[in-house]
Amino acid sequence: MCTIIAEYGTAGIVTPMGDVYSYGILLMETFTRKKPTDDLFVGELTMKKWVSESFSQTILSIVDANLLAREGEDFSEKGSCLSMIMEVALNCTEDSPDERINMRDVVGRLTKIRQRFKGL
Repeated sequence: MCTIIAEYGTAGIVTPMGDVYSYGILLMETFTRKKPTDDLFVGELTMKKWVSESFSQTILSIVDANLLAREGEDFSEKGSCLSMIMEVALNCTEDSPDERINMRDVVGRLTKIRQRFKGL
């Protein structure tokens, strides 16, 4: 969240790309059941860094286990769905506002994810 504060504080202007960053953090919070203020995130370890590092290894190790626990559902498909959502979250939280995805694209990607995994 420090990036948002620095971004807003530097120019003194609130931008839509700051909202995109916040939305990315909200997605991370929703699917990991963690908050940026949790004790896990100390020093250099931020929520974004934790998700990013886990994304390259196994995203399933950080998502809320309750999302994966239902019987009779395709575990692999759920993992793919959650990976795609977390990828959107990471795209929203790029350090530079110019590198962030815009909200129109966020909505488009999330809609495609929902349509692909509608039966889960």
